[in-house]
Amino acid sequence: MSLETDAPVVGSMHTFPKTSPVSTTVGQAREFFGNDKVHALLVVSHGVLVAVVERPDLVGRSDHEPVASAGRLGDRVVAPSDSLRETWDAMAAAGRRRVAVVTEEGRLVGLLCLKRSGRGFCSDAGIGARAEEHAARAEARWGTTRGTRE
Repeated sequence: MSLETDAPVVGSMHTFPKTSPVSTTVGQAREFFGNDKVHALLVVSHGVLVAVVERPDLVGRSDHEPVASAGRLGDRVVAPSDSLRETWDAMAAAGRRRVAVVTEEGRLVGLLCLKRSGRGFCSDAGIGARAEEHAARAEARWGTTRGTRE
């Protein structure tokens, strides 16, 4: 993906990111991060982003602690109108592949998700297609009733 002209973040964000409630514990977050494609845990209360948690935030924390206290916002969030080019540059400089997109009121509206290649951002269509592939493989393996073999 090249940016010939600058564009706002809103045009490249993923609009249905997975979120976690404020009741989520550090132990539950560790399970969530068991998937190597997961780079950030978005803790939300009534649509408002409370914290963005990354794997290193969990080091030294008790499994029973609320995970929200381990995370932060700051450099882990951007506004929908922020410059995509500047955000991409900041992400690259920080070695970060995910930033939450929030309104001025703190409402979570999306996730800017840098592809592993570093050459573009994850799209809703691409994420949906991967989810369908995973579901089809699971169905082929487990049958229509999840968790039981045919």
